[in-house]
Amino acid sequence: MNDKVQIPDRHKTELAIQIDSDLLDQVRHLTNDPSKVVEVALRQWLRSEMYRDEDNARTLPRNPPLPPRGEWND
Repeated sequence: MNDKVQIPDRHKTELAIQIDSDLLDQVRHLTNDPSKVVEVALRQWLRSEMYRDEDNARTLPRNPPLPPRGEWND
């Protein structure tokens, strides 16, 4: 048989979550271990929250203002 025996890690806690079945199918298409995908995604999300820079949240004007007529490439 192809069943692998998993040795529990002392530093990990088992957690039951409810997830959309379509999303789970997409994750299973990528890997046989969806728990690893969830763990990595949580780590990345938490890391981005810790290093959040307020300067990145500034809104910028959509287009730069044009100079007055006669000053720029008429």
